[in-house]
Amino acid sequence: MTPEREQRLLAILRRRQPDLTLITDKVHKPRNIAALVRNCDAVGIPRMHVVKPDHEYRRYRGTSRGSDRWVDSVLHESLDDAIGAVRAQGMNIYAAHLSESAVDFRKVDYTRPCAILMGAEKAGISAQAALEADAHITVPMMGMVESLNVSTAAGVILIEAQRQRMEAGLYDLDRMPAEETARHMFESRYPKIVAHCLTAGLDYPAYDELGELVDPGEVQSLLARRA
Repeated sequence: MTPEREQRLLAILRRRQPDLTLITDKVHKPRNIAALVRNCDAVGIPRMHVVKPDHEYRRYRGTSRGSDRWVDSVLHESLDDAIGAVRAQGMNIYAAHLSESAVDFRKVDYTRPCAILMGAEKAGISAQAALEADAHITVPMMGMVESLNVSTAAGVILIEAQRQRMEAGLYDLDRMPAEETARHMFESRYPKIVAHCLTAGLDYPAYDELGELVDPGEVQSLLARRA
């Protein structure tokens, strides 16, 4: 890795927003999931939460353009699990849902720890999700259609969250956990080692805070191992 690339990656990781996330409530189309991952990366979200859909879940890389290397997707068996995960981080939940109490998506505060909950295009969010949310938000529509594609709607909402957070100076603060920055740097420095470990079911070798191998000599023995 060149020094220039190292500094660029570090700058990107230091702008990450660990207290902003996205929850997908049984969104099942792989292309939509991939587009949502890309949206998350674009606004500096390091982790999104995917509630397992009723249909078979498959990751789709075609439209994420490598964004899935930088955004961790946590797969949950139920909405309860996903909500529990974000509540444990002290997050409010804003659900994209057209209800009597829904407010314009620009009227809520995205500078506080929060999760934006999106449903599948036809079904929308579940009744449980609507009840669990702290607020319902909607993107005003001026045409004949009543809603946007889920990834488009999420992108619009996330750009507003980005705007508010930029004005509040949150992108100027390094709030990414050091261990996550180190892991991402390691994975970027040593893609072949990472691929081998994932295929063989092995733990990564020891690395420092910048993702550099602590003991390069350990690699040869690691590469010779199998799960």
